[in-house]
Order: sequence, then structure tokens, then C-alpha cells
Amino acid sequence: MTEKKMGEKDRFRNSPQVIFILGGARSGKSRYAQKIAKAFKGKKLFVATAQALDEEMAGRIENHKKQRGGMWETREEPIEIVQVVSEMQSNYGVILIDCLTLWVSNLLMAFEDDRERVENCIKGLIDRLTNIKTTVILVSNEVGSGIVPENRLARSFRDLAGLLNQGVAQVADRVVLMVAGIPFVVKGEA
Repeated sequence: MTEKKMGEKDRFRNSPQVIFILGGARSGKSRYAQKIAKAFKGKKLFVATAQALDEEMAGRIENHKKQRGGMWETREEPIEIVQVVSEMQSNYGVILIDCLTLWVSNLLMAFEDDRERVENCIKGLIDRLTNIKTTVILVSNEVGSGIVPENRLARSFRDLAGLLNQGVAQVADRVVLMVAGIPFVVKGEA
């Protein structure tokens, strides 16, 4: 590799970027996102959108914290992730948000299925991602490959998650689709 090419690659790695990782449930999205984040210098912030609404979920959250280890600071934020990115971006070398589909679900529940309000939150996140000071890695589920849900709320969730995924993919520097633990680069460099 020539010196010029190495310099360009290092410059890309050290400049703020948006990396979007999506895939099905248990496809390896979170593990891959954390692996990518380790390559970035500076403090690392993990923004968790999951809520411990029952014992099983509380156990999952604790297991995830243990697996991440001590290199991460964790901020649990089910709703205001745009505010967290805005406030914290200057303090961290990388921010990882996991996961956007749980965020959409949280918004639908918090705003009593007010679709317009949820769409405004989605737009706010996409707008924030177009002007960032640090690398942001976002994890989301690909929900458009399944069947059409039978009820209105589930269809609304699927539609909003798809809208969010499309918007984030448009502004992202790199988009990776995870399939059975294997990353497929959809956009950007591998």
C-alpha cells in the first residue's frame, strides 16, 4: 500500500463518520459494532435504548454490560438519543447507539402511537447525524424482510423502522448488513 493511500485511510478513520449496522435478530450486529468501535481512539460511549421492563430483559441488559467490559461508559436512554449525541459528542472518540428499532418502539409507546411525533424524532436524529463531531455507530434491526404484521401498531412500527433505516442509510458513510454473523458492506469502504 502506498504512503498516500495509507494516509487517506487513516484520515478517514480519524474523521467523524456515521457507521450504520443492520440485520436480523441475533445476526451479530452488536458484536460487530463493538468490534469496529474498538478501532477508534478516545473514550467510548455506549447509548443503550433498551429498558428493563421485566426480569428477563433486566438479565439481558446486565449480560450485555458484562460482555462490553470496562472500556465503555454506558448511558441508558430510551427516548432522547438525539440530545445525548448532541451533548456528548465532543467528549468521546466514538458513540455507539444500540438499537434504533428499540428506540422506535419506545417512541411509539411514549407518544401513544403519535406517528407524526415519532417521525419528527426520526428526522431530528437524521439531521443530527449530518453534522457530527465524532464517529457515531448505529445498530438497527432490518424488519422489512418479514411478513406484513396483522395489527395497526405493528404495521406502524415496521413502517417507521423502515423509514428510520432508510434515512440513516442515506446519511451514513458506511452501511453494513449482517447475515448470520457475516458482515456485508452495502455502502462505503469495507
